[in-house]
Amino acid sequence: MLDRTVAPPVQPLARVTLPAADVLTLPSGARLHVLANDAQPVVRLQAVFRAGKTVEPRPGLATLTARMLLEGTTTRTARQIADEVAFYGASLECDAGFDRSTLTLYCLTRHLPALLPLVLDVLQNPAFPASELDQLKTRTIQNVRVERQKTSFLASERFNELLFGADTAYGRPFDADEYQALTAEQARAFHQTAYALANAELFLCGDVAAEREIVAAAFGAGAVGQALAPAVAAVETFAPTATDRVPVAGSLQASIRMGRLWPSPTHPDTHRLKLLANVLGGYFGSRLMRNIREDKGLTYGVYASVAPRESGTSLVIGTDVKGESADFAVSEIEMELRRLQEELIPAEELETVKNYLLGKFANELSTVFEQCDKYKTLVFLGLPADYYTEFVQQTEATDAETLRKLAQEYLAPEAMQTVIAGPVN
Repeated sequence: MLDRTVAPPVQPLARVTLPAADVLTLPSGARLHVLANDAQPVVRLQAVFRAGKTVEPRPGLATLTARMLLEGTTTRTARQIADEVAFYGASLECDAGFDRSTLTLYCLTRHLPALLPLVLDVLQNPAFPASELDQLKTRTIQNVRVERQKTSFLASERFNELLFGADTAYGRPFDADEYQALTAEQARAFHQTAYALANAELFLCGDVAAEREIVAAAFGAGAVGQALAPAVAAVETFAPTATDRVPVAGSLQASIRMGRLWPSPTHPDTHRLKLLANVLGGYFGSRLMRNIREDKGLTYGVYASVAPRESGTSLVIGTDVKGESADFAVSEIEMELRRLQEELIPAEELETVKNYLLGKFANELSTVFEQCDKYKTLVFLGLPADYYTEFVQQTEATDAETLRKLAQEYLAPEAMQTVIAGPVN
């Protein structure tokens, strides 16, 4: 009979390698990355451009341009685009991030040839109609106005501003007046350079054995364009200020953000530092969860995570607590940072975190879409092909003394920037 009081044995994770991608350089200058898997008759096509906030000539232009792509082309209205996508049971969306903008299509494999002309039309012939542009700006400004009533949004916004600088893409706060002043002509000019096919990285994954040639032909026919200049890098050093407070009148809750600039994924200690961050606050049984939630009862959740970007990586510790508990919560977080600097992590705890981290990683490779996401990380962050193999090996081999030394170097409380957004004391 099964004894449910005894945990199942933990098996070591076997060597992990991502499926090899076929990479084709197309006549247009675009690169097509293909990961084939016929487990299900579905496909995902992503067209990724270096058209994020780090290359926009005016604040907000990258986001506005990406969102306008689905608002109409020279041959289709926004309604016609939506109806055609819905007719095939597909999904089509475009998002702008800090570094890249991505148009993503999900569909059944058999519908891909019929949908490719629509995808190309959206990418190459956006009309930027005035009525939709004005409505989009109004909606965006209203959404940000609503978000700025939340302490969590205000804390994160101010934290990034202090960490990266208000004049960088990673730290620049949203300015409603600047966004409202953007024009269709500016969006059109940005689109013509940033969305040139020469700058495209295309990722085709799923049941695509026969479809790669169709995609290559469709995206290879454009004229060769000029590659964009490198993005402006974010700051690499910063001096933390004293605890920065964002007053929110009438709020009962306070949001805390703490952290610092962090070594990039190319750093030789990156995998060990990921393990250290997970010990601190990367899973439900982490140090911060046991202290701030389970022992003190100050919050429903607290986390520590590493946010890698192409021009700057950060460690972020975050939680929401009652307003009167904010300073106490900060002191408890600082205490946990010092514990990691002073004490060795017990062997059982370290083994638990390793098993969690490796198990989570294995689970994130369960579909070809997730495998492609991991592969994209290698491409855009300039990481070696054996990056994930090294992650598994170094995670398994790292000992407590190594983590204590890393904590002494990177987790000093005085090196952290702290922001508290909440009620006025």
